[in-house]
Amino acid sequence: MDGYGITEPRLRSVLPFRAAPDELSGLRLAIREQLNLWGLNDLVDDVEVVAGELAANVIRHVGQNTAATLVLVVGNGRLRLEAHDGSHAVPAVRQPGDYDENGRGLRLLAALAADWGTMLTASGKAVWCEFSLGVKEEYQRLRRAASTLEVYGRISGRVAPTSTRSLAVLEGSATGLITDLLYWLAEQGRDPDDFLDRAQMHYEAESGAA
Repeated sequence: MDGYGITEPRLRSVLPFRAAPDELSGLRLAIREQLNLWGLNDLVDDVEVVAGELAANVIRHVGQNTAATLVLVVGNGRLRLEAHDGSHAVPAVRQPGDYDENGRGLRLLAALAADWGTMLTASGKAVWCEFSLGVKEEYQRLRRAASTLEVYGRISGRVAPTSTRSLAVLEGSATGLITDLLYWLAEQGRDPDDFLDRAQMHYEAESGAA
């Protein structure tokens, strides 16, 4: 990825879709659910708008019903969005007329995102953009939790590495992870109930302060 060094664990979601108008609402819903799971609620509206524009560009310039893929990646303090399709034609920003309906998508993308660009791939191209992440402690905790659950889900065999996540799947991973931690604490001679009580006290104190 251009200019995207990996210095921390990444969260990744791959969303294949069919480039058709009736697919866009489902794509936006999948994006909203994924960002909410990652604790990135404040970015949902902008990312939905940009993803809709990128998907619409695939419909207009590559072809309706084209197979495409949207990739969301969190890492290095940013959320990266990539729209992949099978065309090698690189889009260019142009100045639309006052009454033109098309030609405004890339300008909107540039206005909402911190950075954007295009890259050629073996099977076509990707248009990418990045959004800066907030630094609130609650968001940091949510992202750490989501990243931990992604890793735990893979090593426990609960989820495939590139599958889309659902709340039920992550809840199952959370239950399994907490259970494993309780087993580990008991093996160290610690009291699992005391651990749960202290964790609950920390949560209540920090969430109340927030």
